[in-house]
Amino acid sequence: MPEIETQSVQSRTEVATYLRDLATQLDGGSDVRLELGGQSVTVNPVEPLVLKLEGEWDPTGEAGTESIEFELVWGPDADTGETGSTTQ
Repeated sequence: MPEIETQSVQSRTEVATYLRDLATQLDGGSDVRLELGGQSVTVNPVEPLVLKLEGEWDPTGEAGTESIEFELVWGPDADTGETGSTTQ
């Protein structure tokens, strides 16, 4: 299965614009084009979608790298059971 993984350094405003564009495409109900770092792919996410969210941070604010990861999964083998946990 083909895969795309890339990263690009951007401002908060640029990231917000990218995510809004992605949201608009998802809301449109047809193909979604992902572009970042000179790579692109077009996919057609079908419902139901599974949204996975993962965050890592230091509550004291002293950590080096912190992160938020978003993942959308779809298809016949997608796990549609809802789960969630929070650890600190």
